[in-house]
Amino acid sequence: MWPSDWPSSARAIATAVEAAVTAAKAADASGFSATTAELSELPADQVTAVLSAIVRELLETAHPDGLTGDAVRAVLESVVRRSATWLPRLDAAAVISALTGALGIDESAEPDRIGTNPQPAAVLLIEYLAELARTPPQQSIQRAINEIARAETIEMP
Repeated sequence: MWPSDWPSSARAIATAVEAAVTAAKAADASGFSATTAELSELPADQVTAVLSAIVRELLETAHPDGLTGDAVRAVLESVVRRSATWLPRLDAAAVISALTGALGIDESAEPDRIGTNPQPAAVLLIEYLAELARTPPQQSIQRAINEIARAETIEMP
């Protein structure tokens, strides 16, 4: 399904993200746990870059007139509310960390954020935002990886 010219790591990340989003959409706690565990086995910096790029794109698509504080709060509340019904141990701080990380706000220095893995929360954000933006997650995954690859091939002056 993914482009054959992608490196194997990009295909593995895309496959794992897609599987995790599918499990989140189905509210399948055991499937979500298994797929996000697979995601955590992949190179963290690459996975984080892809997840962040997807979240940013979907935020822009869902909020074409700009992202307000109220819109951010609504996204956070919606993701936590709808996910808490099937993920009762969901860490709301991880959702905040995933969203602020995708927006480029660095919270890594805050003590209560240290050790929080935002990857599963980023997947929950992607699932919600893809629905809100009416965008198939697979398209967002592909665009994010293609954009990262393009950015890596541009020479810096």
